[in-house]
Amino acid sequence: MLGSTHGTLTTDSRRGRVVACGEQPAPAVHGRPADVDDYDVSGRPLYAGVPDLDRFFRPESVAVIGASDGEGRPNTGVTRQLLSWAERVGARLYPVHPTRDSVFGISCFPSVRDLPEQVDLAVLLVADPIPVIEELGEAKVKFAVVFASGFAETGDEGAVVQGQLTAAVEQAGVRLLGPNTNLNAFEQFRDDLDGPSITLITQSGHQGRPVFALQELGIRLSHWAPTGNEADLETADFISYFAEQPEVGAIACYIEGLKDGRSFLLAADRAARRGVPVVAVKVGRTETGARTAASHTGKLTGADEVVDAAMRQYGVIRVDGLDELQDTAALLARARPPRADGVVVYSISGGTGAHVADLASEAGLRLPELSEARQAELHQWIPEYLSVANPVDNGGHPVGDWRGRKIIDAILDDPEVGVLICPVTGPFPPLSDRLVQDLVDAAERTDKLVCVVWGSPVGTEPAYRDVLLGSSRVATFRTVTNCLTAVRAHLDHHRFVTGYRSPFDEAPRTPSPSFRKAQALMRPGQQLSEHAAKQLLRAYGIRVPREQLVTSAAAAVRAAGLVGYPVVMKASGAQIAHKTELGLVKIGLTSASQVRDAYRELIDIARYEDVSLDGVLVCQMVERGVEMVVGVTHDELFGPTVTVGLGGVLVEVLRDAAVRVPPFGEEQARDMLGELRGRALLDGVRGRPPSDLDALVEVVLRVQRMALELGGDLAELDINPLMVLPRGQGAVALDALAVCR
Repeated sequence: MLGSTHGTLTTDSRRGRVVACGEQPAPAVHGRPADVDDYDVSGRPLYAGVPDLDRFFRPESVAVIGASDGEGRPNTGVTRQLLSWAERVGARLYPVHPTRDSVFGISCFPSVRDLPEQVDLAVLLVADPIPVIEELGEAKVKFAVVFASGFAETGDEGAVVQGQLTAAVEQAGVRLLGPNTNLNAFEQFRDDLDGPSITLITQSGHQGRPVFALQELGIRLSHWAPTGNEADLETADFISYFAEQPEVGAIACYIEGLKDGRSFLLAADRAARRGVPVVAVKVGRTETGARTAASHTGKLTGADEVVDAAMRQYGVIRVDGLDELQDTAALLARARPPRADGVVVYSISGGTGAHVADLASEAGLRLPELSEARQAELHQWIPEYLSVANPVDNGGHPVGDWRGRKIIDAILDDPEVGVLICPVTGPFPPLSDRLVQDLVDAAERTDKLVCVVWGSPVGTEPAYRDVLLGSSRVATFRTVTNCLTAVRAHLDHHRFVTGYRSPFDEAPRTPSPSFRKAQALMRPGQQLSEHAAKQLLRAYGIRVPREQLVTSAAAAVRAAGLVGYPVVMKASGAQIAHKTELGLVKIGLTSASQVRDAYRELIDIARYEDVSLDGVLVCQMVERGVEMVVGVTHDELFGPTVTVGLGGVLVEVLRDAAVRVPPFGEEQARDMLGELRGRALLDGVRGRPPSDLDALVEVVLRVQRMALELGGDLAELDINPLMVLPRGQGAVALDALAVCR
């Protein structure tokens, strides 16, 4: 199925999926081999192929098309940098220009067709790259880089031209970086630094500079992928590739927009399987025009909330600023797996320690109280009147002599402690010098994490520049907030990957019997009536109330007798989105006369509002429970998404909801409930019994199955309210709305 020619594309005729030749299948997962030809129930791949980018980053031969050595020409500086880079990586460089005999003393070739060998990489320094792409394909060039701008970043017309470039690349079988990219991939990285490296992926080259500058602090960088407009190669391709490189300790990303949500999640899944942390700044918002205004669920989560949830679902650590990206990636790349999740704050000032401890608790870190025996040990060196429970306040003087190291070692020896954080608010030699040296020496003998916050605004002090930055074992920060953010990410990441099971392993491979029943109920391009929407739920085993659809007052009375009083009566029609607002719901009816009157009133209101009905529903009245909402909406990046939240008439006011991108398993469904601010309602408050959480989780999973199997046909699904009954009694979908695509 996969072609063998390097750099070409081929199509899987069974699925119509374009794959790159040279992609590597995922390795064995949980004891079984994964295959790039493994698809979920909707026909989408479950595992990402890894593009073979070795020859991009370390080519044997490079062609520079449009090379120049003319004084004052923009291409001259680029050519000069590429020459220097090619020399560093050991690549042969061929200048290509139709009117030059040589460039910087190197013989120049008039076109790619005239090159003496097949090159790995072509760098295009031309305004219009499209005519050159065909030549690259004929010459079997593996990779190309296009710096030129004027494509999708300029608007609709530029997007059309970029589409033409993408088509040309696919036809030629070349893998393309850009357009609208830059020289960041060809930077000079320090080769004198050891340890795991950070790799960098940016859609705006300037935004990667703070991470690149980490080399000046002794932190290794190994690759930089400036993806630009991502006409072909995208962020996901580089995440997948970097996750496979043995030297990579963390992947840092600056993302302005995701090209394809599914590809991104497959790449994040690959990194999570291998325990490689991905830290990302994600800016911008995507349009949500694909959602209609009919459902409550569609109003609960914006596109950025879906991105945020999807990242958390696959362990991508989202940070807000470039300083956080820098500090968090650096810590995750270098720190060893934690031995414990307990954090101790150690300082020479009670005020400083208390302040940092408060901030740490607010950040979600666990600050265990040290045992009485450990406190007694610390009081051998710290005055009795000072608190050493956590935070530990030494009062200042012990750090100036032999006692300082004893205190640090005793804290780190506590089995509850995995992280020691020491804020140094400012330099105060010689105490600060002795303190940081003791911290560095202690860090060398322990496998626990030692963090120092150097609060001086100067940053030129020898204790900071030489001692702290000279240590590969101490994590040094300039702000408390960044330190706590990074420590939380470190602990969360290792907790996540330790128990990680890929959501794609949960994905169904074959359609369920429910799918065939549901297909017959779908009406393309239409909104279903409540009655039809509930039939859809029944097809997937989701419980609905006893009810009958009637078309006369007499039939309504008979139905009420069969359903059992009290009853609810509701107008049912495909045009009705929110019945309550129109007065098309009557509740608590206890007699035949009330049912007859309610039927006539509902018909009159529908006639007045010019609403077409397929009948009136006479429903069992279900009162005792917690009202929830569960639904499906379509996100333009990730496709179908599942939302659960507090429901009822206040759903859009409270906006208390959690979202996930299918596929996901039971653990993720339960985690969704844990994210709700109103989670306590499900546990029972003010004497109410606990709710049937198992039944609620089962509904979420069944709705997820609907999203996976009907995702191409189901634009929206809104179950509101889903009445979750007391424990052991189940959950009932009291109302439902479904919109077909």
